[in-house]
Amino acid sequence: MCEYCGCQALEAIAELTREHDQVVALIGDVRAAHGRGDVTGMAATTRRIAAVLGPHTAVEEQGLFPALAADFGDHVDSLTEQHRHIESVLEEAAHATPTDPTWPDRLVAATHLLREHILAEQDGAFPAALSHLDPADWDAVEAVRQRVGSAPAALPTAG
Repeated sequence: MCEYCGCQALEAIAELTREHDQVVALIGDVRAAHGRGDVTGMAATTRRIAAVLGPHTAVEEQGLFPALAADFGDHVDSLTEQHRHIESVLEEAAHATPTDPTWPDRLVAATHLLREHILAEQDGAFPAALSHLDPADWDAVEAVRQRVGSAPAALPTAG
């Protein structure tokens, strides 16, 4: 992931980046399970992705994105729409393995979008935050993190 601008020196961005790294590893597990035809494994990994993205998305949407919206409204709107789409596909596996035969391919497509989304945040939103947010904005981001908590520290990958 990105390390060129120095934004990861800020703990808020470093934690979001760690969560991105966890999700990228889990995306690999989804793809491997898909290759094996293991829909149950895909669903289990999807729940692990959702566990990471829950607090992560809250920090972005309730802390980081509002501070960026004035200058980067269209970009923030696009990232938020992507969150909703990805969440809708992940939610289908929240309590059980989906029986819809189109779900595995829709999940793979959603994880591809998620990977591209992560790159857009790492290379766009996070560096923009470094240069546009003031200390009060960073305090707001941290307040959201304190309220929602962190993703599980270690989510082992399958297989």
